[in-house]
Amino acid sequence: MKVVVAGGTGFIGRAVVQACVGQYTVAVLTREVAGARARLPAEVELVHWDGRTLGEWVSALEGAGAIINLTGEDIARRWTPAVKQRLRESRIGPTRLLTEALAQVQRRPATLLQASAIGIYDQNPSLELDENGAFGHDFLANLAKEWEAAARPAESLSVRVCWLRFGVVLGQGGGIMQRLLTPFRWGLGGPIGSGRQWLSWIHLADVVGAVLFLLERADLSGAFNFTAPNPVTMDEFARTLGRVLDRPASLRVPAFALRMLFGRELAETLLTGSRVLPRRLLAAGYEFHYPHLESALRAVINP
Repeated sequence: MKVVVAGGTGFIGRAVVQACVGQYTVAVLTREVAGARARLPAEVELVHWDGRTLGEWVSALEGAGAIINLTGEDIARRWTPAVKQRLRESRIGPTRLLTEALAQVQRRPATLLQASAIGIYDQNPSLELDENGAFGHDFLANLAKEWEAAARPAESLSVRVCWLRFGVVLGQGGGIMQRLLTPFRWGLGGPIGSGRQWLSWIHLADVVGAVLFLLERADLSGAFNFTAPNPVTMDEFARTLGRVLDRPASLRVPAFALRMLFGRELAETLLTGSRVLPRRLLAAGYEFHYPHLESALRAVINP
C-alpha cells in the first residue's frame, strides 16, 4: 500500500514516516524537497508542492491507499494576531487543499488520518474527558474545530476519516522535552502555576503505534484521543522528571511569569490543562507501549 504523508518533516511526521517505510511505500508532500531529503529515509518519494496548485497532490494521491495529514506550525509561542493567522493557515489551508485534491482523484485513498488536538475540549480540570467530551470555545478549541471541519468533506467522497487528537507528545528531538530537559538537568526545573492542572501526554512511540494501528483497522473512523491512559498533574510530571534525571525539581514557575512569556491566552491554557483519556483506542484493542509516565520519560532520556 502507498501512504502519502503531509507534514512528514516535523517532529511527529519524521517518526511516522520512518515507521511507515518498513511496511508501506511512502510519499511525502513538501514545499522544500532538498530539506526533506536530508531529514527523511532515502526510500521516501518526495512530492513538491508550491502552495498554490493541486496538480502535484492529485498525482501523488492517485492510487494511494491512505493519507496522513500532520501539517501545522508549532503552537507553543505567544499568540499574537499574526501568529494566530499563521497557525490557522498552516492547518486549515493545507487540509482544505487535500480534500479538494481528493475530489479530483479517480482512484481515491480509502483512509485519511487527520491531525487535530485535545485543545478542542473544554479546558476544565474537574472533568474527565473522552472523545465525547464537550468542546471548548477559546482560540485553541475553535482552531481545532475548524481544522477538523476542513477534513470533513472527505467523508462525502467515501474516504474513511480518523481525527487524531494529540495530547502533549514526549519524545527525543522535539516537542515539550526539547524545551524542558536543559533546565531540569541543571536542577532548575519544576511545575508551572499551581501544579494541580492536568497534563495529558503520550510517548512518541505510541503516536506512531496508534497511527499504524488505525491505518490497518478499516472498521474504525471518527475521533481518537492520542493520549496515554494515565494523565498526570503538573506537580507529578515535574517530580517524575526530576526523579528520572536524579535532579531536584522544585523551582515552581509562577503564573505571572508564564503570562509574561507566552501571553495571557496560551498561559491560561497551560495553567488550566485537561484530563483526556484515549477510550476509543483502548476499546479498539490498542495496547500502549508506555501507559505510565515514568517509563515513558526513561525511554525518552535513555532510549
